[in-house]
Amino acid sequence: MSPILTLIGSLFEPAAKLIDDLHTSGEEKLDAKQRLLDSQSEITFKFLDYEARMMEMRGSIVKAEAESKHLLTAIWRPVTMLVFLALVVLDSFGILATPLKEQAWTLLQIGLGGYVVGRSGEKVVSSVIKDRK
Repeated sequence: MSPILTLIGSLFEPAAKLIDDLHTSGEEKLDAKQRLLDSQSEITFKFLDYEARMMEMRGSIVKAEAESKHLLTAIWRPVTMLVFLALVVLDSFGILATPLKEQAWTLLQIGLGGYVVGRSGEKVVSSVIKDRK
C-alpha cells in the first residue's frame, strides 16, 4: 500500500476510536462513523485521481521524448538504462576495477523502478480510471 494511503488511514483512525468512546446511542455512533468513512473515501479518491494525472503527465513527457525528432532526446532514457545494465553485469562478474558504490545502486533502483513501475502504473491507473467513468 502507498505510504500516502497509509497516512490517510492513520489520520482517520484516532477519530474512529474517539467515536467508539462517545456516550451516545449506537445509531449516532454509526452515523458519525459513516460520515468519517465517507470523508476518508473522498480524500483517498482525490489522492488517487491526483496520482493518475501525475502518471499521465509523466507518460506524456516520456512519449514526447521518444517521438522527438532529435536523436539524443529520443534515446537518452534507453541508453541510460543500458549503461546501468552494463555496469550491473560488469559489477556482478567482478570485472569493474572498483565495485559500484551504494549510491550507484540506489540510483539504479530509482531509475529502473521508475521506468518499469511507471510503465506498469500507467496501464493500471488508466484501467482504473476507465472503470470509474
